[in-house]
Amino acid sequence: MSKKNKALLYNLFSFGILYVFIRYILIDYTSLTGFMRPLASFVVATLLAPKFQAGMVNGKEKIYMRWLFLKDAKEVG
Repeated sequence: MSKKNKALLYNLFSFGILYVFIRYILIDYTSLTGFMRPLASFVVATLLAPKFQAGMVNGKEKIYMRWLFLKDAKEVG
């Protein structure tokens, strides 16, 4: 599996886990109804989820992660 595919899967899983978690929190602790619950969950999960990207450095393909709470990109082992 290529590094680009792994980065895509990491993005999908991190967003999905946060989306489900935030949606259940919104159901329990807010009075949002209808379409606003999934929309609010989508927006918050999009902002909080880490972003993964594959890039070439010195001829090797590596995966890097950027997150709202980190100052710079970190290499994913």
